[in-house]
This record gives sequence, structure tokens and C-alpha cells, in this order.
Amino acid sequence: MDSLSKPVWEVAPRLLGWRVCRRLGDTVLKLPIVETEAYASSEDGASHAWRGPTPRNRPMFGPVGRSYVYFIYGMYHCLNVVAHAPEAAGAVLIRALDHGQCNGPGKLCRFLQIDRELTDLDLFASPDLWLEPGEPGGEVATGLRVGIRKSVELPWRFWIAGNRHVSRGPVVLPSSLGEGGPGG
Repeated sequence: MDSLSKPVWEVAPRLLGWRVCRRLGDTVLKLPIVETEAYASSEDGASHAWRGPTPRNRPMFGPVGRSYVYFIYGMYHCLNVVAHAPEAAGAVLIRALDHGQCNGPGKLCRFLQIDRELTDLDLFASPDLWLEPGEPGGEVATGLRVGIRKSVELPWRFWIAGNRHVSRGPVVLPSSLGEGGPGG
């Protein structure tokens, strides 16, 4: 789990290729992550952690390697992996998995039957929802996050270039802008 105890913008691209594993009855699905977005705390106005802890975002301030599931637009759940440097808060949104019905955060949660009942689970010990390390298996691309109004300039969206299950047409940044922490 030390790999998750780093700034969230460093963790997000490293999760590409890892597998989200979900037990549904007698079936276990293991699907590789192909797209992520990083959300930090105080320096990121788009993050749920920006204004401090609340009952909703509490997992973002806790131990790394836990799930943070929230509900948006009155219809979609979104799965995040809690990741942050010590004394910080943050999470990585899982935007897409390598499966035709998982090309968006709401779609993958619907397909895997993930809802708020699965928030704050230890993703390395839960028998119902867990992560397994993996490799991206391709070039990692960087761009701007999707569907936010604050901190829009942060290049904290990452995906496996050329993967057909990436959620939306990516905004690709020149390589000189896609490096580093807050503000790129």
C-alpha cells in the first residue's frame, strides 16, 4: 500500500492496468483499469476534500487503499481509490475499465453493482470489492479532467492511449504540460 501513500497525481497513472475485482454471487470479475482522474485536497477546487472533511467525503481523509463511493446527478455512483501523501487527503476516480460496459465511472459502477454500501472498504482485504496490481500494457496519456468547473487546468486525467474503452474523447496536452503536481 506504500504505492498509494504518495501525491494523488502520481498514484493515478500508476493504477492504470491494475484490476478492479468484484464478487457477484459465484462470479468474480477482474477488469483492468484503463482511465483514472486524480483529486487532491486543498490545492484542488474540484475535489470533494477541498473544504475539509464531511460525513460524505470522510474516507478521502483516512487510510489509503480504501474505497470512496459517492452518488452524483441523482443517478450515478462513482468508485474512487483513496490515495494521498501523509497528512493530506485525496482519491483517484476510476473512470473506465477494459470492458464494453465500463467506459465511464457511472457505467462501471452500474455494471459491477457498486453503490455507497461499498464505501470505505479496505480494497486489499475485502472479499466483495478489491484491487490487484497490474501493468498498463500501453502508453499512458495525460489530459484535462472531465465534467468539472473548478481547477480545470490541472492535467490529472490519465488513460491508456488507444484503448477503446476510455470514457470520452480525451483532451490531450502537450507533453511539457502533462508533468508534475498541482498546476502541472
